[in-house]
Amino acid sequence: SNLLPPTLLPERLTSRHTAMVSPAIALAFIPFVVTLLIRYRHYFCLFYRAVLVRRVRDYLTGIPKEERAFQYILTHTIPGDPQHILETFDHWSYHCEYLSNLGPQKAKILERLIYEKSPLRVLELGTYCGYATILIAQLLPLGARLYTVEMDDRKAAVAEKVIRLAGFDDDTLIRGPSQEVIPQLKEKYGLSHVDFIFMDHWKRCYLRDLQLLEAHDLLLEGATIVADNIIFPGAPHFMQYFVQTRHTHDIRDVSVINS
Repeated sequence: SNLLPPTLLPERLTSRHTAMVSPAIALAFIPFVVTLLIRYRHYFCLFYRAVLVRRVRDYLTGIPKEERAFQYILTHTIPGDPQHILETFDHWSYHCEYLSNLGPQKAKILERLIYEKSPLRVLELGTYCGYATILIAQLLPLGARLYTVEMDDRKAAVAEKVIRLAGFDDDTLIRGPSQEVIPQLKEKYGLSHVDFIFMDHWKRCYLRDLQLLEAHDLLLEGATIVADNIIFPGAPHFMQYFVQTRHTHDIRDVSVINS
């Protein structure tokens, strides 16, 4: 009476086989998962700090992380000392809360390019908290002007306070989407041309904004175009455009692995 009907035997055997195989498959994936965690630990840590920790602190404090960073900088830095402000930014981002600033490694690359080119009219697309803005501003030759564009009002408000704290009152921070600001640069802001551009906003906007600058005749011949992360995570259409069309512009990438 305890025997199963012949028609149920294959089903019972299949269920037992599946139950035995599933843990085996799971165990086989463990080395693969561990390898991924080790290889990309930097990015997992960034995700943990930039997303999970930030959301908890946003909820507990009711203050966005960019404003928290500014409050720390305001109380731990020397007003009018751009380099000390940058170092304080780096300390906060490394020890407290991750900020997607340029960071010290990429800053060295950008610094070298500014020294090399000595630009007179600089356009930054993507101000964020003003880190790269004050880095560039302190390196520019006498008489040079810097224009920086940020579409997020909250981030622009923080950046403006950081820029003023560093002592750069003459630099122009423009609020608004880059595709709306670029066509107005000549008439509204008096920027006749640009010889150095730093792009660090949405990667998908790089090509569109470059073409807008060209369409409005804002790029000097031989202008330097510096862009962050065009290789990884990448801006393939932007790169393809330069490969397939002839340009006199000098394009540079400031990507640094694990930065």
